Amino acid sequence: MPTEEILTVSALNRLARETLQQRFPLLIVSGEVSNLVRATSGHVYFSLKDETAQVRCVMFRNRAQLIPWRLENGQQVETQALVTIFEARGDFQLNIEGLRRAGIGARYEAYARLREKLEREGLFLQEKKRSLPRFPRHVGLITSPQAAALRDVLSTLQRRAPHLPVILYPAPVQGEGAAEKIAAAITLAGQRAELDETDVFLIIRGGGSVEDLWSFNEEVVARAIAACPVPVVSGVGHETDITIADFAADSRAATPTAAAEMVSAGWFAAAHELAALSALLQSRLRTMLESRMQRLDLVFHRLVHPGEQLARDRQKLAHSTTLFFAALVRRLHYHGAALEHLRQRLQHGRPAVQTAQGHLALLEQRLAAAWCRRIADKRGHLGALAAALSQLNPQSTLERGYSIVRKNNGEVVRGSPQVEAGDSVELCFAVGWAHAKISKLG
Repeated sequence: MPTEEILTVSALNRLARETLQQRFPLLIVSGEVSNLVRATSGHVYFSLKDETAQVRCVMFRNRAQLIPWRLENGQQVETQALVTIFEARGDFQLNIEGLRRAGIGARYEAYARLREKLEREGLFLQEKKRSLPRFPRHVGLITSPQAAALRDVLSTLQRRAPHLPVILYPAPVQGEGAAEKIAAAITLAGQRAELDETDVFLIIRGGGSVEDLWSFNEEVVARAIAACPVPVVSGVGHETDITIADFAADSRAATPTAAAEMVSAGWFAAAHELAALSALLQSRLRTMLESRMQRLDLVFHRLVHPGEQLARDRQKLAHSTTLFFAALVRRLHYHGAALEHLRQRLQHGRPAVQTAQGHLALLEQRLAAAWCRRIADKRGHLGALAAALSQLNPQSTLERGYSIVRKNNGEVVRGSPQVEAGDSVELCFAVGWAHAKISKLG
């Protein structure tokens, strides 16, 4: 044996690992899962096999927890793997970096391309979405008669809107050629919508694998939905299943049952509102009837026989007549006595006319004599006043030779201090007047 280089087992396994990792980049390897073991640490160990070979695989916890579905034995998967060797045991294995179901990659690419294409064409525009009728007349179902989802939808509609007619437009919901048959059923339903009085369609299918639901990802189905003349609700798969049909439909429901609840919401709410109004109406009618019954009882107790009522009225009339005549008699007696009293007062207060006439003549004579004496006294007094007034009259003084001196401003001059030498004055005589000039003051 050559002795130039001796390797330990650990060194050999390390060289082999490094060689494999350098030689093989990150690969995509497909196969069937077997010998699956989930360790308590969170790591997942399994074998990937095909018809003739198998290889051990490990997926560490940080990668395994990113898988959105549960990995099981027998599943066909495609792995993103790094070729390596587990040095401690020298086992050839694959370190799994990513995992998906087999065929999902190609299908997803087709799904994404179709969605992008239809989106560019404006097939999914929100403004093109039509609102669902609040109170649909008929509901059209596009599904397979054998689908379990059909029973769920029918039971939901029966529970929420039992009067709502349902028309089934049968079509297979999976398998070869299903997409074309679904599109044909949608087209037929749209053509018969006016005749069948159908104003909303449900496209329904229960949950399943991507392959089972793939018919609803076909372009022919999406275009048939977009061309349908009445609103379409898509209820395909479960809440996490989103198909091209969901984007093309006017509304999407998470499940077929949710789709049935969506189209029956108006009738269901109206039924609840009607029940509430019915209860309110019954309550108010009951209250009104009870009030009317109480009033009827009160009227009944007050109601008497007509003959008995007439007898009571006659008795009341007789009593009222007696009271009236008694009051009338009392009134007449009272006024008669008052009239007699007034007559007596008038009789006693009658004046003595003849005596009054004699007294009046005497008063006339006395008045005439007193008036004559009064006039004579007034005439004598008036003569005395006239004589006294005559003495005080300035004209009488002027007639005795006196005169009145006035300055130019009309002021009467009563003394020399009021004038100066050279002043002009006016002299007023008993008859006439004259101007004078002061030449000397004394």
